[in-house]
Amino acid sequence: MSLYIVATPIGNLEDMTFRAVKTLNEVDLILAEDTRVSKKLLTHFGITTPTCTYHDFNKEKMTPLLVERLKKGETMALISDAGTPGIADPAFNLVRAAIKEQIAVVPIPGASALISALVCSGLPTDRFVFENFLPHKSSQRRKLFESLKTEHRTVIFYETPHRIVKVLEEIEEILGDIQVVIARELTKLYEQFLRGSAKELLEHFKTTSPRGEMVILFNTRIHADKQQSPD
Repeated sequence: MSLYIVATPIGNLEDMTFRAVKTLNEVDLILAEDTRVSKKLLTHFGITTPTCTYHDFNKEKMTPLLVERLKKGETMALISDAGTPGIADPAFNLVRAAIKEQIAVVPIPGASALISALVCSGLPTDRFVFENFLPHKSSQRRKLFESLKTEHRTVIFYETPHRIVKVLEEIEEILGDIQVVIARELTKLYEQFLRGSAKELLEHFKTTSPRGEMVILFNTRIHADKQQSPD
């Protein structure tokens, strides 16, 4: 009667741990955001454990059903499409319900985009805050950036290529000449770290179209190095 929270690679399949493979082979059921995405990973490692979907659109229905199965003695592993479950996905709902029923919740650690970006960013790592994906509306983002003017921790959030230019414009306007780091396509073939002020990064995107999954980091105490431009 255990629920395993299993981290999976965010790009490079060699980041899969031996313990993760062993766990996914041994549990009764694997819960995945998208079984079509997870099938590629499971097939690569020869894992044939049954799967079912668990995501934002079925969590209300599925959570009590899965908890009942766990209480009857089944073991399950929860995975996300990439990285550590519980970061920007609905894993929290099942974890909380399992704990309430005194079901063991066991972490199987591994890849995490936000931690990978943080430790290679060059920004302070001793204290940080994760803001997930920012609001879609510019007015709400602006309000958030205003509230972060006095935030001394390193701020981390996820962003999409089609919105990054607008977000950088808002950062430049509200937070000024601070150092911004963009970590894109982490662990993948075109992994890249871009470092500079929001203005410098905007200049970069005038000639290079934004592509790939992005982690954005900044610290309001760290001003941009005028001599350092994006790679």
